[in-house]
Formats: sequence, C-alpha cells, structure tokens
Amino acid sequence: MNIGDVAERSGLPAKTIRYYEDIGFIKPRRGLNGYRHFDEKELHKLAFIGRARSLGFTIEDCRSLLALYEDKERASADVKEIAKQNLKEIDAKIADLRAMHTTLTHLIEECAGDHRPDCPILKNLGEI
Repeated sequence: MNIGDVAERSGLPAKTIRYYEDIGFIKPRRGLNGYRHFDEKELHKLAFIGRARSLGFTIEDCRSLLALYEDKERASADVKEIAKQNLKEIDAKIADLRAMHTTLTHLIEECAGDHRPDCPILKNLGEI
C-alpha cells in the first residue's frame, strides 16, 4: 500500500504518517523510486496509535502501549497504569476547562455590552 491508501484506511493524514515514521513508530519499506510501501503490520500500528491519540494518550504513552501490545508476556497492570494516568490528566484538563468556563461566564455577566468603553472582560485580561 502507498501512503495515500494507508492514510485512507487508518484515518490519519499523510503528514501524520510521515511524522510517525520520523519518530520510529513505523518503518515502511522503500521502493527503488523512494516511495514508501506499507504492509498490514504498519497499517495496524497506525490505526492503533490513531485510536490511542484520540483518547488523549501522549506520544510517549503510545510508544509504551505499543510496546506492551507487542509483548505477549505483558502484565495488564502495566497497561492499566498508563490508562489511569491518562485519565487523571483528562480529569485535570476538565477541571481547568470548568474553571475557565466559570470565570468567562462571570466576566460576560459583568460586562454591560453597551456603547460605554469600560469592560470588565478587558480589565481582567489586562491585570497583572
């Protein structure tokens, strides 16, 4: 398969696939013309990484998860620990987003939104 085929089947942009090659996730063969040739193994890895990234796992988490996936003697506790850490990070992001929502909601409510130049939103943004 060429990169266009793999991009379509994995759901990843070709640019992302090239990046994953650059960082060593995949190693497609090269033809005499220099074009990449992907087999089912690379496609599977790319789909795996794409799903993991869509769940918020970092590149390093993906590297660890992929290594664990390929290790048939892995301990599922190792996989679970990576997933639990990712969930903690997601929870922290949700808390940050809620705090941002609360602050912005308050500022919007405080702003008259009329012809006057005074604006609590700009005042808050300008505070040191």
